[in-house]
Amino acid sequence: GWAMVPLIRKELVSRRRFIQDSEFVDLLALAQSAPGPIAINTAVVTGYKIKGVSGALASAMGAALPSFLVILAFATVLLRFKGSRAIDAVFLGMRPAIFALLASAVLQVGKTSITTRTDIALAIVAAVLLLVFNVNPIAVVAIGALCGIVMGRVRRKVPEKERDS
Repeated sequence: GWAMVPLIRKELVSRRRFIQDSEFVDLLALAQSAPGPIAINTAVVTGYKIKGVSGALASAMGAALPSFLVILAFATVLLRFKGSRAIDAVFLGMRPAIFALLASAVLQVGKTSITTRTDIALAIVAAVLLLVFNVNPIAVVAIGALCGIVMGRVRRKVPEKERDS
């Protein structure tokens, strides 16, 4: 899921220019809050934005079907070589690459969504809640949403010159 985010971003923002970078961050937040795989949710939201319901359906099929077929073929082959040292070594070697893709996704999303000192503080609090206190991710997202609502109301009341840079 999240390992695909840099690839999805590159395709939607840089290559095809379907959406802006700032829209991508909002789209990710929406896709993450819905149940299901983030890649398919992102495809559905983007497809809907571009072509409505037909775009959402086409995007969902385009995101899900190739992966399904590849996994089906891969699983068929893997079952034949179950317990193979070579296959185990391949999966062991893939772990660092997957970690790098995840780290890349975090950095790319962070660059566009964490722009103020308040954003940095909220990101640190969220990370501490998740990693140190093992708070449920849904609760952390809900807390973040609540903070966003409160901050939005406070910012409307505070003159622009006094806002957090």
